[in-house]
Amino acid sequence: MGLRGGGVRRWRRWVSAAGLALALVATAGCESEPEPETKPDGRSRADARTRPGDSGGAPEAVARVCEKPKPGPAKAPSGAVTVDPSVPGDLSAKTNAGPAGTTFWLKPGRHRLADDRYAQVEPKDGNIYIGAPGAVLDGRRTNQYAFGGAARDVTIRHLTVQGFVAPHDEGVVNHDSADGWVIEHSRVQFNSGAGLMAGSGQQVRSSCLRGNGQYGMNAYKGSGPLRDLVLEGNEITDNNRHDWETKRPGCGCTGGVKFWAVDGADVRGNWVHANRGTGLWADTNNNDFLIEGNVLEDNQGAALMYETSYNAVIRNNTIRRNNWVEGRRYAERGDTFPFATVYISESGGEPRVKARTDELEISGNLFEDNWNAITLWENADRFCNSPANTSSADCTLLVEDIDRCARPGIAKAPLYADCRWRTQRVDVHHNRFLLDRSAMDCASMCDRMAVLANYGTYPDWSPYMGEKVADAITLKQHNRWRENVYEGPWTFVAHDPSGELDFREWQGAPYRQDAGSTHRAGDGG
Repeated sequence: MGLRGGGVRRWRRWVSAAGLALALVATAGCESEPEPETKPDGRSRADARTRPGDSGGAPEAVARVCEKPKPGPAKAPSGAVTVDPSVPGDLSAKTNAGPAGTTFWLKPGRHRLADDRYAQVEPKDGNIYIGAPGAVLDGRRTNQYAFGGAARDVTIRHLTVQGFVAPHDEGVVNHDSADGWVIEHSRVQFNSGAGLMAGSGQQVRSSCLRGNGQYGMNAYKGSGPLRDLVLEGNEITDNNRHDWETKRPGCGCTGGVKFWAVDGADVRGNWVHANRGTGLWADTNNNDFLIEGNVLEDNQGAALMYETSYNAVIRNNTIRRNNWVEGRRYAERGDTFPFATVYISESGGEPRVKARTDELEISGNLFEDNWNAITLWENADRFCNSPANTSSADCTLLVEDIDRCARPGIAKAPLYADCRWRTQRVDVHHNRFLLDRSAMDCASMCDRMAVLANYGTYPDWSPYMGEKVADAITLKQHNRWRENVYEGPWTFVAHDPSGELDFREWQGAPYRQDAGSTHRAGDGG
């Protein structure tokens, strides 16, 4: 897979490009034991502020599965093949010897593969792998991959997979993105690259994706469509340990979970916390996402980014203390762009793309003490066939032939609209936004809600020059806030970063946002 992200960090004229390079300190290696969890400001998680009863419709319970995942069976299930940890390569050998649909039970202990870096388990269709209490498949920082191949409908339960050294952009479990895999009650931790890859119909439930060098899961499939993912009840924490955004600035190649061109995903009830960079990041032609009932907290960057994608429901999540590291870094550099905790970049509702909704709905969420809240953004220079499109080989889901997005056709309907990923039909309602700047040690630029675009300048044949896109995203593309509750010193930004407004101006003409909403000023509490 190539480097396909980074578009959210490319804007012109109104936003400083120099402020985009990340400067996190790189870490080396994948430790076999977790580091102590801390808040972004260095305090222990036990010191975190809470407000009992401030659920705002979002759950307070979290999926605490990393320390105590549900144990597997202490005895081999009936008919299962027993795998002996004292025999190197026993798991691979017995997998190769058995028929499709075999169940394997891994005895307690540390299982290992052969010493060859490419040694891996290649399941057959329908195989089931179950770990006994204490069963660990350890790559010993020797093997690149744990489970690979094209077999469908493979199940992995109650197993810890750690210490593998997958290359950048590659994954350890389901390395080849086969379809129909189920990963349950397992720990995939302290590996290089991504802990998991994903295929269509993959389900990841009640599992721990922890301490991996790049991603907890990289939902990318280069060989065909990737549809119908389920990510439910997992703990996703401390990923991107190897700090790839510092190694390759602007690569857009990190996150607790990264989704690429996924059509249909249910992301429910996960605890996504303390990841270096973004918690959840959907990038490039994703569609039909339900992101519901998650707790997204203490991620160094945004809790959620939805970029050049379509049609999503983001509801009833608890979103708190995110973006303190990256948001503060941009502010200290003097970058005025409202880099947000929920960042909607060139994404919105599109009725012509089939999904469970034709909007991008953000509702019923509790936002508490994040560095900025929601930004709706559209880069005027980013469109199909433009050199400014960082997803350079991709076009929108409305145009199959990228070469059509050129003069003279792009200057008129339908291509004028269809060659752009547009931030449109975004409905932000019935959320609660709490902000106490003293909790973040923040004097300014951490209290913003925004809808904006840059001034179009590039390329010279672009039909989107000037303020056309800024006018459209702000006034013409049916983006609205309504019936929200604000507590704290909120500032609102419209049209461009210089358009800073108070709540009365935000509600007034010409923006007319947040009808039916309430604002209690002060400093939170």
